[in-house]
Order: sequence, then structure tokens, then C-alpha cells
Amino acid sequence: MTENAGNGTLLIESQYFPPIDVYKTLIKYDTLQIEKYEHYQKLSYRNRCYVAGPNGRMILSVPLSRGKNQRTVMKDVRISNEEQWQALHWKTLVSAYRRSPWFEYYEAELELLFQREFNFLLDWNLACLEWVHSKLGLQIPVTFTESYQQEVTGVTDFREQVLPGTVAADAPEYTQVFQDRTGFIPGLSVLDLLFCEGKQSLEVIKKVL
Repeated sequence: MTENAGNGTLLIESQYFPPIDVYKTLIKYDTLQIEKYEHYQKLSYRNRCYVAGPNGRMILSVPLSRGKNQRTVMKDVRISNEEQWQALHWKTLVSAYRRSPWFEYYEAELELLFQREFNFLLDWNLACLEWVHSKLGLQIPVTFTESYQQEVTGVTDFREQVLPGTVAADAPEYTQVFQDRTGFIPGLSVLDLLFCEGKQSLEVIKKVL
């Protein structure tokens, strides 16, 4: 349990290396529940995340076997591993963050994660989430929904509250790799924060509480 925990359970959709805005809310709770039975929705963080590049925000998108327009239950959404997407994503991260203060510290272990093959998007997202939590020092249990409910009780419903193109007004700021060229870019994946702030990442998030 983290210092700021104590508000029960937070329910979110499964996300690929979630944006920092999610963690601002998550650290206030003592349990995380992930929606498993919703239908996949495109244009969300379910299979994409954003990182900083020399020309601004860059997208990393996980290819899906039935495409982005499918209406498949989230637990059954399959990744298309015919494409070398993990190698491409890793190459992009290395190129963008090799000059960041903390990339080398995380590099070896994170590269191993990108070398593991996953068939289901839910499993890949969970592995990414667990890796981030271990680096942030978050000891928040993760559970999954047992059925889809549009209206939920007993938990805080945070599904669809953080979407691409929207950024919280109180987004935490820190020094980014290309900030001298692009200015500060809010709303990026938590990976950006980790590569730039390392062991101080959780403290940066807590500053906006």
C-alpha cells in the first residue's frame, strides 16, 4: 500500500504503458481493478501510448489481429505478431531516450520485456503495468472484473476518464529530453517520466496531489 492509498478500488480500462494522468489518481487508491469484459474501443490507450521525440509527441501502437475497428471483448483481443512491432517500439524508445538520465538504468530489464511474445493485448498490458509498478515502488494489488457492468458500485469508475488528446490541467511537469526544442509535452506515457526522473518519478506525481 502506498502512502496516499486508502480510497478503496479504482476501476480503469486496460492500457499500454498508461499516461501519467492515470497515476495521479491511482496512487490515491489501495486496489486497482482492470475492465476485462468491455468491448475493445479504438482511439484509446488500450493499444497505444505516447512518448516524446525530437519533433514532438510520437505514438507507439500495438497492431491487432482483427484490426482497430473490431468489436471484440477485451479479454479476447489478440495481438498481430506477424509484424515486428515490439522490435520497432523498442528501437523507437532507444532512439528517443538514450540521452535521458535514467534510460540506461532501466534498459536491460525493459528490453527483456519487449523480447517476450504475447498473444493477447490484455496480457501484454498487464506485463507492462506490473513492470512500471515495480519501478515506481507501487504495491497496489491488481484484480479484473468478472463481468461487464455499465454502472458499478463499490468502486470508483475511472474508465474512459483519460483519453488521447485530453490532458489534465494539473499535469505534473519535469524536465524532458527534447524540452528545449518542443517545450514541455504533457499527457505522455509514464515511461517518459521514468526515463527522465527515475527513482524520483513517484514524488513528481505526488506533487500535484
